[in-house]
Amino acid sequence: MLLVYTHKITPRVTYTFKHICKRILGIEVVFTSKVEDFIAHDSLKMSYAKQPLSNELFVRSNDLLFDSGLSDVEINVQTWGQTKGFFATSERSDLPFDIFAASFYLLSRYEEYLPHVKDDYGRFLASESLAYHHKFLNQPVVDIWAYKLKDVLQERFPDYNFPQRKYTVQPVIDVPMAYYYKNKGFLRTIGGTLNDLRRLKLKQLYERYTVLMGFKRDPYDTFKWIVRKQKSSKVKFIVLFLIGDYSTYDKNISTTKKDFITLIKSVADYCSVGIKASYFSLSDLTVLKKEKLKMEAITHVDLNAVRHSFSKLNLPLSYRNLVELEINQDFTMGYIDTLGFRAGTCTPFQFYDLDYEVQTPLQINPYHCLDFALLKYHSLLDKTEHLQKVIKAVKAVNGTFTPVFHNYSFSDLERWKGFRTLFNLILESEE
Repeated sequence: MLLVYTHKITPRVTYTFKHICKRILGIEVVFTSKVEDFIAHDSLKMSYAKQPLSNELFVRSNDLLFDSGLSDVEINVQTWGQTKGFFATSERSDLPFDIFAASFYLLSRYEEYLPHVKDDYGRFLASESLAYHHKFLNQPVVDIWAYKLKDVLQERFPDYNFPQRKYTVQPVIDVPMAYYYKNKGFLRTIGGTLNDLRRLKLKQLYERYTVLMGFKRDPYDTFKWIVRKQKSSKVKFIVLFLIGDYSTYDKNISTTKKDFITLIKSVADYCSVGIKASYFSLSDLTVLKKEKLKMEAITHVDLNAVRHSFSKLNLPLSYRNLVELEINQDFTMGYIDTLGFRAGTCTPFQFYDLDYEVQTPLQINPYHCLDFALLKYHSLLDKTEHLQKVIKAVKAVNGTFTPVFHNYSFSDLERWKGFRTLFNLILESEE
């Protein structure tokens, strides 16, 4: 157990120390503001304040973890060995940067509450982030910093037996459209047919009707392959189905179709199943609640996992709505067009509500690779190389690698050629 002395125990202090010490390093952590209790403690201990008490392990604190609300935070990013750091400390500090304040800044997504440029869908862009501007987006810096703390602790307490965590993989399969041609209903099928004719897409028209007449498998129907992979894999896949109403943004099959219900149930027999929340549920709690209840009626299991449509987050509203509905796992935290670490970590963490200054029960599972981000690399060799770099970065800190693939990225379509190989590479990385 690590005892931390600090002059003021705030929700921000306990939240950040627990992520670094307990979730990453596996060390229980408790806090005290009483000097006598700190002196009496005969195991791991450190002080986190402006001045050390004597010659104990000491990290000089930045003011961020003792503030509340948002303020104009001055950040000066500097090189620290093979990584970067910010919130510099002092000569007397055992670490050159306040890794706790810096971690809180990244984990709370502090910068996403500040004014920034959004894309056409209202999403926070990688290019707006501190990590992108200072070239540490490709590193799980929070985890790297935690291991730097561990090194200092081991030096001071050589007899302490530190636990070791293992690298794990947490694959997410997103299903915004289960079938490309099948089960679309009469009007959508006629509309698709007329569109094929108008654009002279005769090959697609031929494929459409060979699928509809049962002579060929639907190109998006890769679920037998997914289930087969799940059966032979040690890791549990998380499959998220879009079951919201048809709209401009969401075009999946209706849950009135028996085939779609059967599909969800058959996948749920082997994989963990959740929802891809529809675009309109982002700003409407009643729509999200309707989708939650609909999925629970299909699977007869409490809904636990959600990923938002278009990887869009409206902070803090999107996460507050999940907390309100007692949905405890989110898989939206990442960038659609860039590989890397949006929250600076490859360890699942709790959502901290900056407005209410409280840690919530919602666990955020940041993803580090979306299949669409790999499309910008033209050859399979380039895709493999960039994917392996991310895996290597996660393995270096024994973290959790979370990739997001779509059901259609396992299809035979030219655009997605080689993606089954990439997915296999991810599964094999844990062996």
